[in-house]
Amino acid sequence: MNQLRKTLSFMTAAVFLTGISSVAMAQDAGKTDAAKPAPAAPAAAPVDPDKVLATINGAKITVKDVDQISADLDPQFARLPDDQRRLAALTAIIDIKSLAAKAEAEKLDQTPEFKARMQFLRDRALHNDYFKQQVVDKITDADIRARYDKEIAAMPPQNEVRARHILVKTKEEAEAIIKQLDGGASFEEVAKEKSTDGSAAQGGDLGYFGPGQMVPEFEKAATALEIGKYTKEPVQTQFGFHIIKLEDKRVQQPPAFDQVKEQVKSILIRERYMELVKKDRGDLKVEFTDPETEKAIKAATEAQQ
Repeated sequence: MNQLRKTLSFMTAAVFLTGISSVAMAQDAGKTDAAKPAPAAPAAAPVDPDKVLATINGAKITVKDVDQISADLDPQFARLPDDQRRLAALTAIIDIKSLAAKAEAEKLDQTPEFKARMQFLRDRALHNDYFKQQVVDKITDADIRARYDKEIAAMPPQNEVRARHILVKTKEEAEAIIKQLDGGASFEEVAKEKSTDGSAAQGGDLGYFGPGQMVPEFEKAATALEIGKYTKEPVQTQFGFHIIKLEDKRVQQPPAFDQVKEQVKSILIRERYMELVKKDRGDLKVEFTDPETEKAIKAATEAQQ
């Protein structure tokens, strides 16, 4: 399962649109609790996407326009009920257009820097839409399940154990407890009474754990025991001195599909994105004028593969 967990830790390499403005959300966050709107009522009937909400310098702004633009604004907009989201987004649109008009009047849109930025934003938007169309939208539940089954099949079987322990500060305390246990005392009751660990209330029960989940000294001592036996010598770790009792051993169970479905999907997204980029990069004519930059780019590309 550790191998699967390492694999599942990959994050999707895709870059999505970032927020343009959070002015309306900031205004809402600044209200007192009393001034904030009440919890949203049940969803209202669908709104006509062609309904005109406002005109700005004569240009109509429809529900469809606001919904599309709000998706490119601050992600917090999506958390609002539809009516509040549209109002917040429309407010942001008005603010953006008011300053944009002033900037255009001052010909800021004619600067080389602005034109270069607009070209990048256009390229990024096209990149995102193409990536969504060619990769994200094409991944099915069957694809995710098949990849999950492949990962599970490749996992080497590993054992996990269930143990209890009693944790005390000194070796002398631990040795005295072992004598109690040798005399027939209940491990669970002694743990509840004397253990300084948070598991004391459960009789020292730590549940099941696999390789690497406990500090090495503890794991080595626990896995060396027979079921039902406890350590006859105190086990010292950075936390203190332990008396450990082994309750059970079993083959470690893999994570359930529903538990890791989204993580497996992220793996597929990342892999298919990299395949797509690798294939389509061949259609670009890229020339590096700086040898060090070329070397670094090649090294980074190879590391991703």
